[in-house]
Amino acid sequence: MSKLRLAIVGAGPAGIYAADLIIKSELRDFDVSIDLFDLLPAPYGLVRYGVAPDHPRIKGIIRALYEVLDRGDIRFFGNVEYGKDITLDDLKTHYNAVIFSTGAVKDANLNIPGIDLEGSFGAAAFVNWYDAHPDFERSWDLSAKEIAVLGNGNVALDVARVLSKPAEAMLSTDIPDNVYQGLRASQATDVHVFGRRGPAQVKFSPLELREAVHIEGVDTIVYDEDFQYDEGSQKAIDSNNQTRVMVKTLEELRSNEITGANRRLHLHFFSAPVEILEEDGKVAGIKIERTELDGTGNVKPTGEFREFPIQAVYRAVGYFGSELSEVPFDEKAGVIPNDKGRVLDSDGKHIHGVYATGWIKRGPVGLIGHTKSDAIETIAQIIEDKNNWWQPASPLEDSITDLLTSRKIDYVGWPEWLRIDAEEKRLGEAQERERIKLVEREDFLTVAKKK
Repeated sequence: MSKLRLAIVGAGPAGIYAADLIIKSELRDFDVSIDLFDLLPAPYGLVRYGVAPDHPRIKGIIRALYEVLDRGDIRFFGNVEYGKDITLDDLKTHYNAVIFSTGAVKDANLNIPGIDLEGSFGAAAFVNWYDAHPDFERSWDLSAKEIAVLGNGNVALDVARVLSKPAEAMLSTDIPDNVYQGLRASQATDVHVFGRRGPAQVKFSPLELREAVHIEGVDTIVYDEDFQYDEGSQKAIDSNNQTRVMVKTLEELRSNEITGANRRLHLHFFSAPVEILEEDGKVAGIKIERTELDGTGNVKPTGEFREFPIQAVYRAVGYFGSELSEVPFDEKAGVIPNDKGRVLDSDGKHIHGVYATGWIKRGPVGLIGHTKSDAIETIAQIIEDKNNWWQPASPLEDSITDLLTSRKIDYVGWPEWLRIDAEEKRLGEAQERERIKLVEREDFLTVAKKK
């Protein structure tokens, strides 16, 4: 076969890297034509809709992704929903293979009593709100004065930082007015971050930590009883530079001056949540069990319980993938079952022509480097499976655009996205900001259609 017509569903880093890497691959001996589909009218996935707006350095990844799509050898189709606007049968009709790179946007569950009370939120949902995801609510309840954030990863610190930070400090970012006004009206005074393990076991990065604990107008408070290290902890500190930096930064906070600021960020370690406490159907407190190190760097329960008054709780215990129409799904792990990217059926056999990459392949762990490794592994399988590709009835590039047009799908192509991109920058320029995000799908499409 001399040409691969490849569909990729999901236009975040995983999908874009997969497209770029197969184009550049020296392993292939055939031409390639790639169409990239996304549910949203904007590309870039979680880099646009999962990274806090006050993280410009991480958002710099968008520039690299932009350069890949702007070359013109990968077509972008935004505002196209797989399973509704296009189906697996449609893909088989027009392509030789498909890669699913749909990521993970939902919150993982935390199975403790009270987790479903009013005032209990998933961190991912909050992130989607402050990142102006078009499919989420435009308002957010920020009436709570005392807040618990559960988790010791980067998302937990992002959420805690946004909840703690004065709204005016966010005005230099790309947040739209509804997010700014929501944060401005926040009643938060105390944000408590609870982690099950100790300072040597935290999962956030040094950058995240520094940005969270050095917010002007916010006192960061740690507790001496939480600074415990066992043999396993010491090995991690001695062998891992990042762990060493994290522990040093946290230790330095012990001598922090408490200034009497209006807002406080509390970091609690060795605190496992066991119950959300209720009053009149709403969150009124949290019950935690103290844990202790077991010698290996892991922890065990102590049987000592404590309660804290809170009016809102955010669980930041991980993301979870979403099931896709006509594609196998592991409901426990939240991923598409696969072998090195080859999607597997219920009998463990490869479904010819169907592949996965990114978080929907391996789960919501790892950084951008892992995403690239994932993509390399997956495209190697596609190249190796050349003799088992689908044989599409209508492989011409115009046939998919004809199909979308006939179904009256308002898709956003790359030229249309460039108009949207320019409009966001224009809106930002008026306020001396890099950009201000559009929020409503209707606004995306209105700008996209302007000539």
